[in-house]
Amino acid sequence: MLPPGTAQVKAEFLLPVNATSSAVPDDDAAEGSSSHVHGHTPSDGQQDTRSSGPARGKLTKAQKKAQTGVNKGRRFGKVRDELDLCYQVAAGGMCDFGDQCRNNHDVAAYLAAKPPDLAFPAPEDINNMLIPAAWGAGGDPASGSNTTCPVFAELGECRFASPRRVEGCMILIPAGTDSDSDVATSRGTSTQLTYPFPIATAYQKEVEAADASKNTKPRPNVPVSSGGGPVVISEPDQDQDMDVPVAQPSVDEIVEKRTGDTVPPVDAPDVPMRFLEKKRLDWAGKTYLAPLTTVGNLPFRRLCVSYGADITCGEMGLANSFLAGSKEEWSLVRRHPSEKIFGVQIAGSKVPSVVSAAEVLAKECGNTIDFVDLNCGCPIDLVFKTGSGSALLDNVNRLGKIVLGMSRALGEIPVTVKLRTGVKDGKNTAHKLMPRLAPEFNASAMTLHGRTRQQRYTKLADWEYIKQCVDAVRARETDEDLPRIPIFGGGDCFSSQDYWACVEQSGVDGVMVARGALIKPWIFTEIKEHREWDISARERLEGIRKYAEFGLTHFGTDTAGVNSTRRYLCEALSFQYRYVPIGLLEHLPGRINDRAPAFRGRDELETLLASGDSRDWVRISEMFLGPAPEAWSFTPKHKSNAYESQG
Repeated sequence: MLPPGTAQVKAEFLLPVNATSSAVPDDDAAEGSSSHVHGHTPSDGQQDTRSSGPARGKLTKAQKKAQTGVNKGRRFGKVRDELDLCYQVAAGGMCDFGDQCRNNHDVAAYLAAKPPDLAFPAPEDINNMLIPAAWGAGGDPASGSNTTCPVFAELGECRFASPRRVEGCMILIPAGTDSDSDVATSRGTSTQLTYPFPIATAYQKEVEAADASKNTKPRPNVPVSSGGGPVVISEPDQDQDMDVPVAQPSVDEIVEKRTGDTVPPVDAPDVPMRFLEKKRLDWAGKTYLAPLTTVGNLPFRRLCVSYGADITCGEMGLANSFLAGSKEEWSLVRRHPSEKIFGVQIAGSKVPSVVSAAEVLAKECGNTIDFVDLNCGCPIDLVFKTGSGSALLDNVNRLGKIVLGMSRALGEIPVTVKLRTGVKDGKNTAHKLMPRLAPEFNASAMTLHGRTRQQRYTKLADWEYIKQCVDAVRARETDEDLPRIPIFGGGDCFSSQDYWACVEQSGVDGVMVARGALIKPWIFTEIKEHREWDISARERLEGIRKYAEFGLTHFGTDTAGVNSTRRYLCEALSFQYRYVPIGLLEHLPGRINDRAPAFRGRDELETLLASGDSRDWVRISEMFLGPAPEAWSFTPKHKSNAYESQG
């Protein structure tokens, strides 16, 4: 008899239970040095024999603790070509550094010295592919002379400066940034934000004038906490600043630092657009892929779109980083043409910076984004302690000012808000806040994750409370004859049955899918077709092939781009290995929080795809990206997946 919380795998697929079980992954990773390249051993679904068993005895409490948790401060070594071609020359331009540039400017020399392009397998070849254990050095499917540039194959052109041709055509771009050859953004990664912010500046003056007027009124004494904690103000409209460890510059200071001088507004801001004039969001019946930190990049979003995702949203970006012109932050706004409805998510705690960031997004990307989402749900300490994310749930007045200012700065682009049920367990507040978001603060849609910030993922999402919040919003819309806005719920959706049951029971317009998509990206196909898909190992491998191909198109096909693709593919596999094929389960559907016992798949490939050993994830990446370089390493998020934790 398996213990509660264990996936009910059929007896014929179970493997003997070791004396010590592996640590349970922490799902908070869905919200944030060791080499595993060499010394591969074929996976049989069991732990390394060095980690457990009677011969080694039971682990001490300290040893168990050392194997749990996450690997903090992960570092991913960058591997580049021996002759690293200058990015500006590769793009067909002139190098700003001239002879002082540390990179190569000789295109012909680079093409002669670079490694051969990948012979990427076609979809029809997937069924004939061998798993890595079966091929030796030089015999892998990723080697060969039948080479092609994936960007050229998809678009018929690439950024390479020489005449267009397939063989030897390269997309060259530094690792960690994005190629603008496959996206629909208007200006790329802008770093020259030299214009003023007339809308944000005017709005901030209005806010300051309103606050000054409010402060002239007599105010009751505010009790100070005797325990040294934050002061609690009972007035619901009080703008209580949280303790922020790092001082944030004002909008004028940001502009002055960037340009060397304060740039006064040239034109007065336009007349603010009325809420009813904004674009209406019709999301009923559509599937929504949640914004996901690290793993929710453009290649992963493309993969989910190929499986049926209708609405996608970029990874969370920080308002101050957008204003500073960070190329990493601006890469998050890149949209692929296949994304039907695309939004950008930002986070921040200060009204001027968030509203200014929204104004920049409207000016730079107004034609390529369909909505901007304000993150009021991120639970991680790094964000919460700055007053951003879920911290805004306890500061309704500031939250209202931010959303109202964003709505004005974005013009006709709608503002959406992502929330949690509250900050502390047992103190849900969303039912009071959500009815105010549209009529008072001009939000055009909202999503509610059915857990508090404190709860994280320790309990099931509270869909009964989500229903209570939806009912509160709909009641106010009816009473005041307000337009109906989309409301999406979130939490524990792992199957078509889960999805449609949540929609029917809670009254939401849909479910924002996060962890379910990370573990099984094909969940959107299941939702659209109202079925549970017993996807085969070869079909799953085809999805991995797509991800690798999308990654090369996005990050580039030079050495840096290939290994960026490899890193993010391994990150994706660190979630996908947790999928238990439904053909192996006693009862359907599978549940997201159930942990699988040691099991074998229906074939060797299915067993490999279920391996929690990060070395096996690298092996899978080698099926499409070729052998990993000796200097390259992948450190998994969780210690339980690392080689060292099993030794």
